[in-house]
Amino acid sequence: MSSTAVRRTALVASAAALTLLATACGGSSDDDGAAGEETAKTEQSAPAGGAEESAPAGKALTAAELEKVALAQADVKNGKVATELSADDQVAKDQISADDKACLPLVYVQGAVAQGEPAADVQRSWQGQTEAPSESKGPDGQDMTDIDVNEILLNVASYEDGGAEQAVAGLKAAVEKCAGGFVATVGSDKMQVTEVSGAQAPKGGDEGLTVNIGVATGGDSSGLMKLVVVRKGATLATFGAVNLSSMMTGAEFEVPAEVVDAQVAKLG
Repeated sequence: MSSTAVRRTALVASAAALTLLATACGGSSDDDGAAGEETAKTEQSAPAGGAEESAPAGKALTAAELEKVALAQADVKNGKVATELSADDQVAKDQISADDKACLPLVYVQGAVAQGEPAADVQRSWQGQTEAPSESKGPDGQDMTDIDVNEILLNVASYEDGGAEQAVAGLKAAVEKCAGGFVATVGSDKMQVTEVSGAQAPKGGDEGLTVNIGVATGGDSSGLMKLVVVRKGATLATFGAVNLSSMMTGAEFEVPAEVVDAQVAKLG
């Protein structure tokens, strides 16, 4: 099972999740069903404990400095960190649009695209999975395995002249303005967002927010994606998270705290 089957560009996530779920629920003990794309080169920078080396709050970091404080494989115990997004996940800012421009900040987070005009930014992705015995049985009574797949697309950006604060303000405004939903487009692909709501703010950083995004997945069904945003000084970290099962059912899920906490710690 390839991680590209769960594409995290906001406009194809629901369809990809449908495809992957059929694969994940249909096997029992096939080791080839493990999620994760071919091993990408990973940044072996200092783990989260080295956050004291971060630049002072308020200083815009260069691209080289951001590479040092962005999430690395050494920072997490579980899952795979990639320092470059896959071709399926990469999206240019000018390819993103929405029927209401006020909602664009939300789509940018989903696609790991920086808000506004940063001095520099870097992207990361993380994917992990858990496996557990299923309560269901196969057609011949065989045991089944439930595979729970999570993927996060991450952007870490640094800003001059209060740009990070402005970005957070724009995201908070988008949550209120776009609560009733909107239509987003990337290239020729479209996604119908059915609802947007704010949730409990994440811990750490100077300010932040968590957002629930309902997505139409066909008929009367809807899936759930989540956004997490944390500002520390002039640096903004945004996380676009999708859970395979939640994209199918709309059920609540938790954004992997290990990933968010590790990245926020490295910002100082």
